[in-house]
Amino acid sequence: MADIQKLIERRNRKWQAAKNFLDEHTDKHGLLSTEDAAIYERMENGVNELSKNIERLQRQAVFEAKMTQPVNQPLLNKPQNNGAKTGRAGDSYRKAALNALRTNFKNVSNILSENAGTSGGYLVPVEWDERLIDTLDAENVMRQLGTTIQTSGEHKITIAATKPTATWSAEGSAVPFGNATFSQNTLDAHKLSVAIQVTNELLADNVFDLENYILDQFGRAIANAEEDAFINGTGTNQPTGILKNAQVGVTTKSATDITSDEIINLVYSLKRPYRKKASFIVNDNTLAAIRKLKDTTQNYLWSPSFEAGEPDRLLGYPIFTSAYMPTLQADSAVMAFGDFSYYNIGDRGVREFQELRELFAGNDMTGYLMKERVDAILVLPEAVQVLKMKA
Repeated sequence: MADIQKLIERRNRKWQAAKNFLDEHTDKHGLLSTEDAAIYERMENGVNELSKNIERLQRQAVFEAKMTQPVNQPLLNKPQNNGAKTGRAGDSYRKAALNALRTNFKNVSNILSENAGTSGGYLVPVEWDERLIDTLDAENVMRQLGTTIQTSGEHKITIAATKPTATWSAEGSAVPFGNATFSQNTLDAHKLSVAIQVTNELLADNVFDLENYILDQFGRAIANAEEDAFINGTGTNQPTGILKNAQVGVTTKSATDITSDEIINLVYSLKRPYRKKASFIVNDNTLAAIRKLKDTTQNYLWSPSFEAGEPDRLLGYPIFTSAYMPTLQADSAVMAFGDFSYYNIGDRGVREFQELRELFAGNDMTGYLMKERVDAILVLPEAVQVLKMKA
């Protein structure tokens, strides 16, 4: 954490210098000369690089904290019980899975065979699954902000389509009743698959940390594919992204630029109850443009965090970046603002892995395939508003 804090302080000093330079060299029309613009861009690039390093170290810190948590409760004056875990949660299952991977599935123990998946593969050990979830949480901004639930089948979410209203009535008169209506959102399951290749020499090398390599490669690939779908997904053979159902709160006057007033209007286009836990999601390129914006009192809208583990803020609200948010271009929803806990992510069952021995045999490599089934949807569209660029 000390290293992160030092980077945060260094970034804040650079950002303060960049702001001072911008204030001193901007003309009355808000423009910079070509030379000054190049200098400011270099200064801002330095801020961006430090921000990326800070985010990376913070993700690592979260992941390492989870990894170092004790997996068992200490036995204090309890009846004698070794508390040994069985099935997919057991250490023997994890070792059997790792041994099967190393031997190209030539040595598949009975304990592994008893937990075969529905499509011919094997269920991932519980410890691996938890570590994959840790990786998904660390890498995937939507899993950080959304609500994840476990589903065993089609999951229906009931939403009140109309809300009751109170009415005044005269003493002794009939009380009017409105008809409450309800709608349903359904979380199904879409299959996401990812394959990696490992040389047979590495598989035979016991020094090679196969387990962590596989978890890291699978985790990053799945997290990236999920985040893209959770933002831009169409709902056909993939989850429904937030940008498909979120409401358009503000449409910009320009097809290429955003103003301070438009961001402020976006905040107030969101109903007050949702603003209590609201945050922004933008692309890095959009954030670079936002950093130059000021309010009517000449204060910058964006402010860096001053403490490790805390997000940067825009107008006082946390702001997160995703490479999968659209960049500044005409007719694109470039900024989402709202309470993303209303974005529900349904994980169906557990992940499975399979061996792809023959497919890469000619290259003396072994492939491994991991599959998951997941769906997601914004259950209350009014909980997230987007800023859309002019067409």
